[in-house]
Formats: sequence, structure tokens, C-alpha cells
Amino acid sequence: MKVRRNVRAVLFDEGHLLVLRRGWPGGPSYYTTVGGGVEPSDPDLESALRREVMEELGAKIGTVTPILTVTEPGERVTVVQHFFRADVLDTDPDRRGGPELDDPDLGDFSPVRVALNVSAVTALGLQPPSLTDYLCEHIRSIISS
Repeated sequence: MKVRRNVRAVLFDEGHLLVLRRGWPGGPSYYTTVGGGVEPSDPDLESALRREVMEELGAKIGTVTPILTVTEPGERVTVVQHFFRADVLDTDPDRRGGPELDDPDLGDFSPVRVALNVSAVTALGLQPPSLTDYLCEHIRSIISS
């Protein structure tokens, strides 16, 4: 069985959750965390996460803390998603790059800041549902940190 590893960033920026609104021309939009596949050239998961955050947001992040790992078994490929919490230190859209942004057929990647409350986080419909559950359960501790 083949295993594909992904890294996902649960980012906080000035008291808000920072996510991406994704959408394709003529299709519905949805919200997701920043991240993607771990590349063979990535020395470790944290390096992959920092690369993805730079590519998709042009952002530098602070300390990275693992918060959740979700394994999605498939018939041919098992996907293991590693979720990490981090604070955004600074963002410069001019630093964004990568295949997602170069190909218009891959859709729109727009950063969105969301209030840190249960109703706002739930309304995003983030996948997997266990991520939304985690965030809603920990919002109080996230706000106070």
C-alpha cells in the first residue's frame, strides 16, 4: 500500500484563524487549511510545512506545534495528514509561488481571516471534520495563548 503524507497549517494571525478560500471558475468555493504534499526534497515535516505556507501565502511562521494526525485509508493510497499549529509572523503576497498559483486551471487560493469562535469555525466546513471538532474544542485555550 502506498502512503502519501500531507502537512497542513492551522494558522493564527492577530487573534484570527487564517485559512484559504479555494474555488474553480464556475464551481463552488470551499475553505481549507494551508498545506500540501511532502516532497522528496523536504528534510522533514516542519520544513515541508514552512515551504507550503511560503508558497501559498508568502508567509513566515513562528514555532510549529503538532496538533492532529488524520489517516485516511484508501484502496490504493493511504493519506496521512499532519496538522500543525503556528502563528503568522509576517506575510508578503509577492513571496507566493508554486504550481498552485501558476496554473489558473487549479483555481483560486485566497487567504481569509476568520473570527475565533465556534460558530465561525463551524461555518467553514473544514475537512476533515475532526479538524473542526479539534478547533471548536480548543478555541478557549487558543485564544488565551
